[in-house]
Amino acid sequence: MENATNPLLDSFARVLRQRRLAAGLSQEELAHRAGLSMRYVSLLESRKHMPSLDTMQGLARGLGMSLTDLVSEAEAGLRDGPET
Repeated sequence: MENATNPLLDSFARVLRQRRLAAGLSQEELAHRAGLSMRYVSLLESRKHMPSLDTMQGLARGLGMSLTDLVSEAEAGLRDGPET
């Protein structure tokens, strides 16, 4: 599976989960805010899907942040590597 070894996907999934938890949101709550299904949010956090730009915009809005900030954090995760 191509996405399984995609560093950007790994970083995005990590940031998405960290930001969701920091906001005190369940996957269901974030999904509702972003106009997505809870299953899809779960798949994104599990690195099973690469989100579209529209999906990332909805997630950013649901997290109360800009798309630019969400993507920047994912890019920073590429430079910093995975957390231990």
